Amino acid sequence: MSNSNNNQINVPQAREAMDRFKMQAAQEVGVNLTNGYNGHLTSREAGSVGGQMVKNICPVRTARYDRQSRIAIGHKNKIKYIATICI
Repeated sequence: MSNSNNNQINVPQAREAMDRFKMQAAQEVGVNLTNGYNGHLTSREAGSVGGQMVKNICPVRTARYDRQSRIAIGHKNKIKYIATICI
């Protein structure tokens, strides 16, 4: 098993887009993020920025509806579908 770091962005033009995305996520959760090193952030603040980024990349969609029961005539079942869409 290799100990290489795969955390590097392979396309240089993507760095700027990722930085903008990170700043937008930080603004949404109310974290004061600066360009460069952000050693003043707590683990909770840094984690909330990363969590918001994941939330924006993989939104969760839900659908709810009532369906006629297949067992008891005249009864309805509540159905809930949950789907995560990752792009």
